[in-house]
Formats: sequence, structure tokens, C-alpha cells
Amino acid sequence: MRTDPPPRDPARLAAFLASDRCGTMELPPDDRLRTSALALEAALPHGTSAAVRDACAAFLTVAAAFYGVPRPAVRVLAACPRRVYASGGTIELFGDYTPELMRIRVWMRTAVRQHVTAFGTLFSTLCHECCHHLDAQRFGCATRPTRGASTRAPRRSTTTRVARP
Repeated sequence: MRTDPPPRDPARLAAFLASDRCGTMELPPDDRLRTSALALEAALPHGTSAAVRDACAAFLTVAAAFYGVPRPAVRVLAACPRRVYASGGTIELFGDYTPELMRIRVWMRTAVRQHVTAFGTLFSTLCHECCHHLDAQRFGCATRPTRGASTRAPRRSTTTRVARP
């Protein structure tokens, strides 16, 4: 996963490093995040962006309430943007976060075949972008992506999905 280098400005660097030091995130002791994640998983096979958007918004509402931050807006878009380089390499963008707008965007279809993205991919992306939102709201890292969000998101998405009945 690619992230930006640490900022040079001392104040921004302090926030960036604070995010790095926050290696784990507390999770609710109950099933509220897991329940929302399962609702998203159920909405995805229908292939409609409205159903997936509503499920993403419900998950983000629960997460934002638990972490005590404003809920970010969410947009669910069709096919992932894909950049092809002259060297033959490609990059697909699965999601992004815009701090100025407090908005998360996720793409629900693959770039080439236009298939509905796998739940694990979409949910990991949503958690990753939610961690950027938490960094912006909790640590003031509103101008740059942080490495901390990149390390916390996989733990959060995995922990939220495990232990199904």
C-alpha cells in the first residue's frame, strides 16, 4: 500500500507521528460494528449502489458514534478508476477520503470486468478510509494520509468480521 511521506512541517509531523503510535483501536464490546458489517455484506450481492451506500452509511454512523466523531458522508460509485502506466503496471483506486468535505468514496465494481467487488475488498477499503477520517478528526491529520490508518484498518476490518455464529 502506498502512503505519502511524513510531512516536513513540525506541527503536521507531530500529528502524523501520533497516528503512527496509535497502533490499535478500541472496538465496541458488543456486536454493533459486526452487525452493520453483515448488513453491508448482505447488500453487496444485489449490485445496487443505493443499497450499498445505505449499508455503508449505517456502518459509518455506528462507528462515528462509538468513536465520538462526526459521521463522514459516503458515496458509492460504480467501477474503480484504473491508471495504466507505460511500463505496463496498473493501479486501481478502491476508495478515498476527502478531509475538507469529510467524505468517503468507495467503488463497488472492478475496473476491468465491472463485477461487484468482493465484500472483503469493499469492507477493508471502507474501514481504511474510516481510519483516515478518524485520524483527521482525532489527530488533526486533515491534509495528508497517514501510515497509522493503513495499519489499523486491516485489524479493524478483520476483527469486525470474525466470529460469525
